[in-house]
Amino acid sequence: MVLYILLAYVALPLLWTHYEHQKGLAGLDMVTRTGQGIPGDPINVGLIGTLGDIVCAMHAAGWYPADPITLKSSVEIVGSVLLDRPYKDAPVSNLYYLGRREDLAFEKPIGASADRRNHVRFWKVLDEGQEKRPVWLGAATMDRGVGVSHYTGAITHHIDADLDKERQTLTGDLEAAGMVTAQYQVTGIGPTLTGRNGGGDLYYTDGEVWILRLVEACRKSTVPVNILPSPLATQIKDAMWHQIADSIRK
Repeated sequence: MVLYILLAYVALPLLWTHYEHQKGLAGLDMVTRTGQGIPGDPINVGLIGTLGDIVCAMHAAGWYPADPITLKSSVEIVGSVLLDRPYKDAPVSNLYYLGRREDLAFEKPIGASADRRNHVRFWKVLDEGQEKRPVWLGAATMDRGVGVSHYTGAITHHIDADLDKERQTLTGDLEAAGMVTAQYQVTGIGPTLTGRNGGGDLYYTDGEVWILRLVEACRKSTVPVNILPSPLATQIKDAMWHQIADSIRK
């Protein structure tokens, strides 16, 4: 038992932990928190670029900036859910990372109502990373419907458990829009099968953070995205994880 614990929780995580492409992220906690301090959605995506680069790229990819939470926007999102009418820039609840709420939030509707949507929150974590540009980390999830928090009883959106699929949705949209020049991975929370977010929703993930290097000044890229390789140990871990995830999705 002691050998298993050392192998599963110490040796192997150290083996596939890597920040070679963005060293300034080493040591950061890779989980957000709710206003009550409950662990929330894990960090699973990152962007390299200025605020202007991000706003332009997300717009080009078909994602809308979320409205701030006000009485008006709260009434509108309730009306969208109950009456099944569009609200493409509905507000998202606040999450906290490194002691502050999200700097940016974007969403992409699924269907007519705001009860189902793709959405992501971003926090600026480095003014200057390896590329001499700002680094932002984000948590991308898919809202599958409205319900009650398993922890607090408050009305909330419930997320889809497959976080890697949502990460792929955002990444694919940005790449298809020609807004990405390079992509690489850094270690996030690590492989997780039975995670729980701030509302008590189950999630699973390979635990990697996909970092996207955005184009500058919104100049669309016409060449294939440069995929920077991860260490061999991480590649092996990811291959094993993908087999597990595929079996869950069936």
